[in-house]
Amino acid sequence: QVQLVESGGGLVQAGGSLRLSCKASGRPFSTAAMGWFRQAPGKEREFVATISRGGRTADYGASVKGRFTISRDNAKNTGYLQMNSLKPEDTAVYYCAAREYTFYTSSDGSWYEYWGQGTQVTVSS
Repeated sequence: QVQLVESGGGLVQAGGSLRLSCKASGRPFSTAAMGWFRQAPGKEREFVATISRGGRTADYGASVKGRFTISRDNAKNTGYLQMNSLKPEDTAVYYCAAREYTFYTSSDGSWYEYWGQGTQVTVSS
């Protein structure tokens, strides 16, 4: 199994930046696609970004495109989500997810096999 631990969340003012990290352990991270999702209180889980195992392919949700950047360092077994120009509507718990042994990516949360515990991001106006 793969264990995922997110970090880097916190409180930031609108217009600010945060970088989330997702540390993987248990099996080689380099075989897994990775995704970021978020869930705000009273709302459904929302796709944020996904990246392929080698990092060559990435995709973003419409609400974050142009502001967020997903990346990964397989040597460190870590994925990242750089969030710039943050807005109050970005406030949510952010989760990283992974699926092993695939060359594909997906915006569908049900496609992923492993999930982290989440990290809170709060953007004040």
